Amino acid sequence: MAYKQEPKSPVLKRCWEGYSPVPGKKKEEKGSCAKSPAKKTAAWTRKEGKSETGGLNQKGVDAYKRDNPGSKLQTAVTTKPSKLKKGSKAAKRRKSFCARMSGMPGPMKKPNGEPTRKKLALDKWNC
Repeated sequence: MAYKQEPKSPVLKRCWEGYSPVPGKKKEEKGSCAKSPAKKTAAWTRKEGKSETGGLNQKGVDAYKRDNPGSKLQTAVTTKPSKLKKGSKAAKRRKSFCARMSGMPGPMKKPNGEPTRKKLALDKWNC
């Protein structure tokens, strides 16, 4: 014979959503709740994880790998095509990236005349 468990009583929260209790302050006392710090998004989605010259920098790649375990993301192959050994792993990665990215829809310049992230990435990879 199975017994039904009674539902637990709702936990009374001391502070509003997005706020956390301040240690050393009593309940309902002025200043007893402080706004919780906002969580930052991953570096690869923010400016600090992106390279000025296009693509992701090492910090962005590391943050992406943390968020997506098992991914094999690497930084760009910035070596000039003439310096790469023909048929090498880096040359194949570069050629594959250029073929994929060159066919992407979208402009190469923003309305204000600045290059888009797409253009910057293609330039960085020497496409």
